[in-house]
Amino acid sequence: MARDAEMFAGGTAVITGAGSGIGAGIARRCGALGMTVVVADIDPAAGQATVDQITAAGGKAEFERIDVSRPEELDRLAEAVFARHGAVRLLVNNAGIETVGFTWEVPAARWEATLNINVHGVIHGARAFVPRMIASGQECWIANLASVGGFGAMPAQTAYTVSKHAVEAFSECLHLEMEVKQLPIHVSSVIPGPIRTNIFNAEGGAGEPEGAQSHRHKMFEMLRDYGMDSDEAGRVIVEGIAANRFWVHTHPEMSMDIIEQRIAFFRSQQAPVLNDQVRHLVED
Repeated sequence: MARDAEMFAGGTAVITGAGSGIGAGIARRCGALGMTVVVADIDPAAGQATVDQITAAGGKAEFERIDVSRPEELDRLAEAVFARHGAVRLLVNNAGIETVGFTWEVPAARWEATLNINVHGVIHGARAFVPRMIASGQECWIANLASVGGFGAMPAQTAYTVSKHAVEAFSECLHLEMEVKQLPIHVSSVIPGPIRTNIFNAEGGAGEPEGAQSHRHKMFEMLRDYGMDSDEAGRVIVEGIAANRFWVHTHPEMSMDIIEQRIAFFRSQQAPVLNDQVRHLVED
């Protein structure tokens, strides 16, 4: 028996941003393993579609509308789920958005939305659920969605890159806090590479500067043509979480290449270098 089938054959999983993309892939995998899946998303139609996919395949799922940028909504979600199910075995803080544009051109509202969803949504997701997990006395898992972008620098995707660096740092600290307190709560930092999702679709660019569409379109085509399928990503991610890995990579070789470049950058103490591939993406 695979370890994910052993660890996650029952119990409740809460997955934010599960209406589409990686979150939906993780949700479908958890449903297939036998978990009761709480599909949490800001979009009721998308969230319900994931619920319907899970239940049509014989699984158990329910939808909760949630705006992860609002800490009080994460408190409400935690309270509702624990009241209904008694315990949460797996929490995946997945909800996130991409923002394209040069730092000074991205409006303040879009900067705030990116940081509130991508960073505060993860932090307050853990803050709301951990005390209840501790009180349950059960072994639990928390997975936070970082990115290969959390190990590097990308001009004109600065807001997203900054947010993923922050998620990575938060996950490391949270893992150490569990160790200090000797709690049976495992923490994973999930590092997706290119996954075939809609994170770069045109609709997601509302509030971005006008010139961002060319960059966004190039990235959308790259993920569409070369990205990993979201269900395959869900399988890889859930298996990694179940194996109690802190680092859960969808593209290990890509991750290691980026990490090695980052180590070399730190050692050299030179200024960042703009390579031709990145230049092609950010130039109109």
